[in-house]
Amino acid sequence: MDTPVQQTPRPGQPVQWGRVGSLVGGQASVQLGSFALLIAMNWTAVELGGTRAVTLLMLAATVPRALMLIFGGAVADTLGPRFILLRTTAARVVLLAVGAAVTATTHQLWPLVVIALIEGILLGLAGPASGVLLPMFARGDQLARANSLYSMVLRVAPILGSPAGALLISVGELWLAMLVGAATGAIWLGCLLHVTHGFVRPAPEPGVSLVKRSGDGFRLLAAHPRLRWMFVAALCLDLAFSWPAEVALPLLVSERGWGVSAVGVVLAAFSVGALGSSAVGAAMAHRIPMFVRLVVTGAGLAAGILVMALMPSVVSLTAVAAGVGLLSGLNGPAIVTLYQQSAPEDRMGAAMSTLALAGIGTAPISIAVFSSLSLVLGIQTTWLLCGAIAFVSPVAAVLALRHPARAEEPAPVEQLPVPAAA
Repeated sequence: MDTPVQQTPRPGQPVQWGRVGSLVGGQASVQLGSFALLIAMNWTAVELGGTRAVTLLMLAATVPRALMLIFGGAVADTLGPRFILLRTTAARVVLLAVGAAVTATTHQLWPLVVIALIEGILLGLAGPASGVLLPMFARGDQLARANSLYSMVLRVAPILGSPAGALLISVGELWLAMLVGAATGAIWLGCLLHVTHGFVRPAPEPGVSLVKRSGDGFRLLAAHPRLRWMFVAALCLDLAFSWPAEVALPLLVSERGWGVSAVGVVLAAFSVGALGSSAVGAAMAHRIPMFVRLVVTGAGLAAGILVMALMPSVVSLTAVAAGVGLLSGLNGPAIVTLYQQSAPEDRMGAAMSTLALAGIGTAPISIAVFSSLSLVLGIQTTWLLCGAIAFVSPVAAVLALRHPARAEEPAPVEQLPVPAAA
């Protein structure tokens, strides 16, 4: 029988770096495979049906994922992260293995759409449960370091995974990329078995259904001012950054006649900057004040977004993008850390689901709204408007820090489970 694991570290308890390492290593594997598969599926969709096919594939992947995030938070809080993560990850491995067999024998769009739809549902269910794990193994300043380490994985994955997906398509076919996705998912499943070993399911709450608990994330925002302002900070920053990065940058580059290679250079500079500051955060985030990591970097990000729209050359634009990346690598983990530290422990899944919505759910809104505005205001003016909106983020962060963190109420000694060996 598994030994119950203490699901929130006590003050002074050392960080369980063994579990953190398994968590980060498993995520490195599965994220690399996921980005490689994303590129391979999108490219295949282009060949099968052009722009309409890619749009249909993106909607099939993103819409159910965003919708299931809310429900996923309730499931994580009710059934526990081990229950949901092991099952959704195993189901995804089977899905991609079967998908490899199907796509190896047929060259049609419908299997890709079905696979993207089911995968989006599974990822949406699993997302909040993944966000619950790190606060179980680290707290305080050490949680900030762990989140920075985790952020490094998310920065490296698209840098390495995207060309890997292109390579898999060039030397093989889509089924090969799906097999790689299934293999990296299996590695993540193995890491999860170690990371969540000994976890016990939360005690059931009589009379409280999953449907009712699916609204816990929004009820938390209404009841906790610090969480509410942190949600606003994350939402405004993602809203302001999505359209410039995904739509406006290539349009601006084309408008100024700089060539398509400039887009890759600018995005690479941003990624390298973010990766570098994430590494710094993993080593010494506990020595950098939260105000600096959250508010100062947030103000710098907003200013950087503004300045990027005004740069007269590729060199200057690349330099500013690298600076924005450096600030982003500190700001992102700081937002996640403060959100985790402020959320009630028994509603962590619900809290992380709303934070995920601030990112995943914001991108299509940002693209739709600002693309429409750019037809009237022009690309540069709309980009400057995005920068102005981004300044709401550091203001909201200041307001969040003015409110007290959640009160820690330790459970009676007899109710504290014994921690399992990492």
